[in-house]
Amino acid sequence: MINTIYRLSAPRRFEIDFEDISFSNNCIVRPTHLSICNADQRYYQGTRDAKVLKQKLPMALIHEGVGEVVYDKSGTFNVGDKVVMIPNIPTQEDDIIAENYRESSKFSASSSDGFMQELVEISPQRLVRLPNNINLDVAAFTEIVSVSVHAITRFMDIAHERRNTIGVWGDGNLAFITSLFIKKMMPDTKVCVFGISREKLYDFSFADETYLTTEVPETLRIDHAFECVGSNGSPVAIEQIIKHIHPEGTIAILGVSEYPVPVNTRMILEKGLRMFGTSRSGRADFEKTIELYKKHPEIVRYLTRIVGNVVEVKNYADISNAFEQDIRKIFGKTVMHWNI
Repeated sequence: MINTIYRLSAPRRFEIDFEDISFSNNCIVRPTHLSICNADQRYYQGTRDAKVLKQKLPMALIHEGVGEVVYDKSGTFNVGDKVVMIPNIPTQEDDIIAENYRESSKFSASSSDGFMQELVEISPQRLVRLPNNINLDVAAFTEIVSVSVHAITRFMDIAHERRNTIGVWGDGNLAFITSLFIKKMMPDTKVCVFGISREKLYDFSFADETYLTTEVPETLRIDHAFECVGSNGSPVAIEQIIKHIHPEGTIAILGVSEYPVPVNTRMILEKGLRMFGTSRSGRADFEKTIELYKKHPEIVRYLTRIVGNVVEVKNYADISNAFEQDIRKIFGKTVMHWNI
């Protein structure tokens, strides 16, 4: 069977390729809802390093998406099952290092083609069945949700047991998701969110307290923190966290920055702080995320707040339109209804 793949060949330019798709022991999934990530935008706008762009393009973008099973020789899924696709692709086993940290692992829309295809050939181990009647616009960005779940799960293994107050720095999508899931996974913990936009902070209605980063009380103290800012805001956020965190607290770093970030090591040493990084997620995190969707249906209702643009993609031109709309959005995720 001939499959159509929509690859980014250069910044802001897509091309159509055709490749044979094999009916092996893998599943064939027809994508239906795809979500645009900041990483996709960095490729689309050409803001990645020129050497990186030359190395990786042409490449199909998108690593956040759901679809419908159209073929599964293994019998794991039924035709018509709604599934979320896992972009992390482990190639080796390791009893110590998780699949999303192994240097040998591949990742869709980074080291292999992403989900902007008519059909996706994928291992049944890289699929998780979705609950019936779930909002598919929300399910489309389950991948970024699973990253937050992964970070919180690691935090619960690393941080000390005094978790009275946790601070989340950031007021974007990642901060929204992370603070929401902290409340659900650690319901007895007070969650304080720190951001730069009063309007965005209004959406964090589930948080116990919200603060503008310019108006944080000098006496405020937290036990632990999650940094969800990234980019040029990382240095300021991390410095403020170190100032307000109690000794021996744990700092989880989730924000992505393209450049080295200076860190106040003197105060890290003085306070005896722990700091760990989190990137991507694995199958176990997707499974846990889906279980949390089922256990707490209100989670999906909250997540509808960050569904920003919904763009119908029926032809080649609609793809660029979706990415351009995503650039102009103020807040939330852009979801493509993939009917191409």
